[in-house]
Amino acid sequence: MSLRDFGPNELMFLIMATRWTILLALIAFAGGGVIGLAVAALRVAPLPPLRWLAAGYIQFFMGTPILIQLFMAYYGSSLLGFRPDPWAAAAITFSLNGGAFFGEIFRGSIDAVPKGQWEASTALGFRFLPTLRLVILPQAVRLMLPPTVGFMVQIVKTTSVASLIGLTELARAATQVNTVTFQPVLVFGTVSLIYFMLCWPLSLYAGYLERKVGQGLQVKMKKPLLLAS
Repeated sequence: MSLRDFGPNELMFLIMATRWTILLALIAFAGGGVIGLAVAALRVAPLPPLRWLAAGYIQFFMGTPILIQLFMAYYGSSLLGFRPDPWAAAAITFSLNGGAFFGEIFRGSIDAVPKGQWEASTALGFRFLPTLRLVILPQAVRLMLPPTVGFMVQIVKTTSVASLIGLTELARAATQVNTVTFQPVLVFGTVSLIYFMLCWPLSLYAGYLERKVGQGLQVKMKKPLLLAS
């Protein structure tokens, strides 16, 4: 028997919890993006030990469940004398995990830039970091955008696991509402709709960017033919 029916108050509670899902996703996106950029730079660095270090980082975070990573950050850190709150543990975990995926996305985009750009910069006397920052990254950014926005969808959906360490985001709020209403179809159906409304525009935008980048690449491929004619 339910304690109350699912009504406007319960809906508003879910909507208010959505802001924490969005905030956590933004933190993971920003933190993961910064870490991913550093990881990508290490992946293409001229020193093999730096490339091995970055590859090991990526393999660890891509090869283990994010739930285990979250538990390690929240519960395992107590072995080192730290007691992070759920927000800190979730932010650190999602940033580190996102950094691995962003690192691969950025590295793939960097590798797609013609090798001649590296060689020309070296001939002009540029070292690795100036070449990467001034020559390679500006050209790779367009290639990075579609998969980066697309991965944002995955981040939004993955934030739901943070509910398992007590963070009251959308998924945990849904569990709390269902506890008092005993209307799981209505409650979780509403939550599914909210997640869809968050992710669908991002998916559409990622598809739009992918088409734009594809059109740009086709134009570049046709230019030599036009000049030759």
